[in-house]
Amino acid sequence: MSNATAGGPGRIAGNGAVVARAPAKVNVHLGVGPLRPDGFHELQTVFLAVSLFDTVTVRRSAGLSLEVHGEGAADGAVPTDARNLVWQAAELLARHAGVAADAHLVVDKSIPAAAGLAGGSADAAASLVALDALWGTRATRGDLAALAAQLGSDVPFSLLGGVALGTGRGEQLSPVLARRRWDWVLGIAGEGLSTPTVYGELDSLRAAGELPDGVAAASTEPVLAALRSGPVGALAAALSNDLQAPAVRLRPELREALRAATEAGAAAALVSGSGPTVAALAEDEEGAARLAGELAGGGAFRAVRAVHGPVHGARLVG
Repeated sequence: MSNATAGGPGRIAGNGAVVARAPAKVNVHLGVGPLRPDGFHELQTVFLAVSLFDTVTVRRSAGLSLEVHGEGAADGAVPTDARNLVWQAAELLARHAGVAADAHLVVDKSIPAAAGLAGGSADAAASLVALDALWGTRATRGDLAALAAQLGSDVPFSLLGGVALGTGRGEQLSPVLARRRWDWVLGIAGEGLSTPTVYGELDSLRAAGELPDGVAAASTEPVLAALRSGPVGALAAALSNDLQAPAVRLRPELREALRAATEAGAAAALVSGSGPTVAALAEDEEGAARLAGELAGGGAFRAVRAVHGPVHGARLVG
């Protein structure tokens, strides 16, 4: 992905900054297979990028430094050192390109951490695009996609955006053409859920015979067909997430949150990824606004966001 393909012609602003942003995602289908020898689960998932964005601003600096503002910054939920995927993305791209990892990075977060929305992955993808422009590394689309896959299972999709079928551990992507806009309301819980913990709970429930063995066998075709052309009812009927049951077991109040979404008028609702965000499907933009208003006053969520998709992946802005 060159600067042009990453997000249009790369321009460094007069203050020396490069800005990129990347979207949150919703898994409209997530089938989880058994644990693989490498410690990951085999997945069949359908990603949808939605209009909730994190922004990363990078400038030249001696060495690496990182600031985080917005969601998760005040309570320390997002680290500002080498534990952060943004930092890791900078080091990885620098090694790949043979340049010094010299940059000051500022992450402005609107996507909550540990919410099942791939916020950390979005930050990493935006960082790759911004640093490619800042450092002039001229990375190809394939280069950045390969680096993204090393950083995490969701990072390649955060780079790509739109709609895609993900296989392997989610990093092997096949883009999907979606001809219409989909409106959603995201109900964001007060406290995040650890993705490894949710997967571990799924394994425990399956080992105890409380859930079927993971074969990731449910067909993705109904959800893909619905995404391509609708109607809303078809997508509502096709939504599925194998991680919903373990997320609800770990966070029982999610059961009431899902019920609140459907009672407020959602066509359907599911836990997004490993949770605890609830993604509620609306009939249209007007319906999403009404639904967001209902849920904002209901007390089930600390924050509510009306979003739409598909939207573009990581790209330069400004």
